[in-house]
Amino acid sequence: MMVKHVILWQLRDDLSENEKTKVKIGIKEGLEALKGKIPGLIDIKVEINPLVSSNADVMLDSAFESEEALKGYAVHSEHVAVADGKVRPYTKSRVCMDFAI
Repeated sequence: MMVKHVILWQLRDDLSENEKTKVKIGIKEGLEALKGKIPGLIDIKVEINPLVSSNADVMLDSAFESEEALKGYAVHSEHVAVADGKVRPYTKSRVCMDFAI
């Protein structure tokens, strides 16, 4: 049973459009670079160009071998470094959905 891990973030309102662009690129590069580094992580993609109709700025779409692999990813030092350095300081909201496929 594979597990999907999907997150939608909204960036902070006080960031300029230029800052938001830089932050989005940093989030995409940081998270996508985790592929091949974390046990059980099958795929990881970050979308940073939402249509105007969207109310989220960034989407993470990732797949794991199992729920245990997802739990390991959550605390893996390389993931935590990206989350603490490139994501959390710049986001105001986070919505997450994990599900089995």
